[in-house]
Amino acid sequence: MAGSFSVPLEPLDWAELAAEAAPTLATPAFRDPAAGPTSPQALWRLFGRPEGEVRVTLYRDHHAWCPYCQKVWLWLEEQQIPYRIRKVTMFCYGQKEPWYTDLVRGGMLPALELDGRLITESDRILEALETTFGPLGQVMNARETLSLRQLERQLFRAWCQWLCVPSRGAQEEARGQQGFERFAERFASALSADPGAFLLGELGTADLIFVPYLERMNASLAYYKGYLLRERYPAIDRWFQALEQRATYLGTQSDFHTHAHDLPPQMGGCYASGTPQQKDLAQRIDAGPWPLVAPPGSDPETSQSEPPEAAGVALARVLRHRDTLLARNPLGRDGLDRPLRCALTLLISGRECPPPAGSAQGLRYLRDRISVPRDMPLHAARRLRRSLEATACLDPADATAQGEPIPVQHRRDQDPSPFLAGANFSAAGSL
Repeated sequence: MAGSFSVPLEPLDWAELAAEAAPTLATPAFRDPAAGPTSPQALWRLFGRPEGEVRVTLYRDHHAWCPYCQKVWLWLEEQQIPYRIRKVTMFCYGQKEPWYTDLVRGGMLPALELDGRLITESDRILEALETTFGPLGQVMNARETLSLRQLERQLFRAWCQWLCVPSRGAQEEARGQQGFERFAERFASALSADPGAFLLGELGTADLIFVPYLERMNASLAYYKGYLLRERYPAIDRWFQALEQRATYLGTQSDFHTHAHDLPPQMGGCYASGTPQQKDLAQRIDAGPWPLVAPPGSDPETSQSEPPEAAGVALARVLRHRDTLLARNPLGRDGLDRPLRCALTLLISGRECPPPAGSAQGLRYLRDRISVPRDMPLHAARRLRRSLEATACLDPADATAQGEPIPVQHRRDQDPSPFLAGANFSAAGSL
């Protein structure tokens, strides 16, 4: 028909998006994180007991980036010890709270109060917890556990040597890889020494001591070295798969993108190998497509399929922090409003709505700053990143425009204080 034209599809408005999020907000995990599965949003974990029985307070970081916090957190969850959580800002992404530096000299994390006694340093914390509540598997100072704890430190040092020391050529890069693999093979052999996927035959404290840095090794070596740890070591992959069957681990698990960019300021720098495989994998980790697929078809990040609620969880979490996300974006509140609604409409309905010209930069700024697990679980983050990226690609002015680079000396772009002050409880409920 002469003179016909297409009308751009309108994105859902905020009230319509809130209605779409309502079923997710009604689930037990959102209504009561103190009683549901392991949740980084919880401030209490009660396991069916009254608050008056809580003897433990865990001080951990807001973002769940601290590896030493993660192993204590996991131990409490596995043992179902009722505890209170107080969250603290890590130096790399903001100013540490004065009340905490008054409590803990130097502000080190984690710390734990047990019956009013303050304990620092994660291994000392675990020793005190198992003395009070009983061990998880073999005790910390059993001969077998001590040997594994030593191996974990050896593997950690070999990883740091490869990842955090710049190589002056291919030979040095190869030596770094070989040094790491010597201890990775020992860990794989330890996992294969007993029946089952875990160390010493069943999940225990020894496994939890390895979890934080193995998770970070898996992510950082993929991003900076193009090295797929789980693909190279089937026993390590089986161990991760067994962990990923546990709600306790899934509640604390981060993803490749978050770790790749939170580690440099914590580690003093991470150095890429620069190989074609490394560059390609880093590009996919940053910009998709998600899920990441590595030959021969296995996912190097997780063995878990996407749960049906992933999109709803992502939407609910964005709505909770909508005002702060709009205000802190380079596009500003008015500039990001419609582009973000376009991305969320795609997320929840599958319907594409072209954003206004000049939107790609702000959408990708947000895409790059989704933090797992603080903001949402791994699969919800993938869903949201995918929707933000797909909407950015529809920018009629410059679909290739990128957001501000993620800083490597610090992560003050992730300062939690504005989000704590500006959470939109009316849109997405109290978490």
